[in-house]
Amino acid sequence: MTRVLIPSGALGLDYDKAALARGVAMKPDLIAIDGGSTDSGPSYLGRGVSKYARTSTKIEWKGLIEAARDAGCPLVIGTAGTCGTDDTVDWLVEITKECLAELDMNAKITTLKSSQDPDAIANAFENGKVSALPAAPEIGRATIENCANIVALAGAEQIAAALNTGADIVIAGRTTDTATIAALPLLRGDHAGAAWHGAKIGECGALCATNPQSGVLMVDFDQTGFLVTPLADGARSTPQTVFAHMLYENSDPFILHEPGGHLDVTSATYVALDETSVRVEGSTWNESTQYTVKLEGARVAGYQTLLMATLRDRRYVENAKTWIADISEKHAAKVADRMGLSTGDYVCDLRLVGIDSTLGDIERGNSVPNEIGVVCVITSDTQERANEIGKLMNPYLLHHPLTKQEEQPTFSFPFSPAEIDRGPCFEFCLHHVLVLDDPMDAFRLEVMDA
Repeated sequence: MTRVLIPSGALGLDYDKAALARGVAMKPDLIAIDGGSTDSGPSYLGRGVSKYARTSTKIEWKGLIEAARDAGCPLVIGTAGTCGTDDTVDWLVEITKECLAELDMNAKITTLKSSQDPDAIANAFENGKVSALPAAPEIGRATIENCANIVALAGAEQIAAALNTGADIVIAGRTTDTATIAALPLLRGDHAGAAWHGAKIGECGALCATNPQSGVLMVDFDQTGFLVTPLADGARSTPQTVFAHMLYENSDPFILHEPGGHLDVTSATYVALDETSVRVEGSTWNESTQYTVKLEGARVAGYQTLLMATLRDRRYVENAKTWIADISEKHAAKVADRMGLSTGDYVCDLRLVGIDSTLGDIERGNSVPNEIGVVCVITSDTQERANEIGKLMNPYLLHHPLTKQEEQPTFSFPFSPAEIDRGPCFEFCLHHVLVLDDPMDAFRLEVMDA
């Protein structure tokens, strides 16, 4: 049997310390946690930075280093620093060394790096080694070479290689969410289908339980299945909460694709052993004929300037859509007249926060709020140009009337200056897989003593 303790869905989300202590007392064989994902958009990958605060990350990571020491087992993190670039791996290594010094501890650290050279990926693309996943954008060599960062998603094989170095702490770059959990059960010969299925269920900690914010989860793997046990007070797993997690970030509730194959849970059974734990059996793992890893890449899509205003006048709130449509038309005409730009040279997006800023034209609600926030997002090829277009928008958001005949209104800017330069904005541009002859071909291990 292999026992894996999962403190939370991601480092930086916090974890229940009492529940973590319960898990440590159960003597896990591994403590595994995720470092992040693409949930918050492409900027973190594009810039190669973490979305979580360093102070919070350090406090939580230090607690997990102590927990692994007390449990006498390795500590593994995947997708270090939210995006899993080499820079964020190094960032967490630096934090780890600080924590070890403060704890007066020594540890063997193994890093698994996932960043890819754009030129090498472009060559692989031209040699037929890179293929598109469903709904992937059209790409060419220029698309790949323009990426600010490209990462490959490591699977269980790469994490196993890192564990085989005898590491106390494994800090991995971009990995699949399941890889850090599945690797040790697979390495120790537990049921392959159970290893992948249990890893999928456990990837977000207690999100598969009735108290999802509690975080801490234990998953026990063996020769025929796995057992899920949330450890916080009041947290319970049920067959429904466990099965439902197969739907989380997954288009097919029965099939999950991973490097080297796919998991099929069509025949899986879910049995509540008591009020807290669920036993799962019947999952199958199907190896593929080619070993592929997913690629993620982000590139600069332009530079942005934001403006914000608030409307409280009832008449303007009720007619906000008409108001911004008129502003959009007049602003575009002024940009063309003053700057010689067509609407194809930039993007100006006016959003009504409080009415339809999330759903846009498909919004079906028609209630009228007391006030509306107006956000203008201008995207252009340079920051200077985006800012200049924003300054041409400024007077419209401050004073534009609904009709020519009425008095000139004045609205509210929450910030001064009203134009807020965001700098470069990024977009995902790779949704592809890379064929590898050997699972380690796109990854690099480094072992250090600290």
